[in-house]
Parts: sequence; structure tokens; C-alpha cells
Amino acid sequence: MNTFDDAELCAEALAADPNAVVPDDAVPLSALIDDATPAPLPQWYMPAPMQARRLTGWRRQLVRGNVALIIASFLMINAAGLCNTYGQLHF
Repeated sequence: MNTFDDAELCAEALAADPNAVVPDDAVPLSALIDDATPAPLPQWYMPAPMQARRLTGWRRQLVRGNVALIIASFLMINAAGLCNTYGQLHF
């Protein structure tokens, strides 16, 4: 299997004829990839998302602490009468 870098692929795309007629004996890409599962989008176009890892120990506590810190900071900003609705603190 050949590997191509981005420059080669870009050059091929720019050199291609956008008005080219597809021949009658053209083979669809799904037949070449051997994708047997019918789906709205093929697997190579939009792969399944990665499974999330369970956080344990100190990592889990760190995430909990960060979430609590963010919520507390929003509450303190609002209690002070300031507005941070759009991500920027306005006086």
C-alpha cells in the first residue's frame, strides 16, 4: 500500500479534471474497502468515537475538584454582580 503526503494529494486534487465523466465500469470505493455494514456514512468517513476511560484515584478527584472550582467561580462572579455570560468578564 502506498502512502501519500498532503502535498502529493493536494497536487493530484488540483490537477484533476472536475468535469471528467465517470466510466460505466467504475468500481465504488465501498467495494474496494470491503465495508459490509450498511450505514448512512461509511466507517472510513466518520469512525466510531473512542470509548471513554474510567478515571480512578487522584485523577477522578482532580476532575471533581476542577468542576467544583468552575461552578464556585461562576457563583462568586454572579454574586458580585458581574456578568460573564459570553466568557468575558464585563463590569
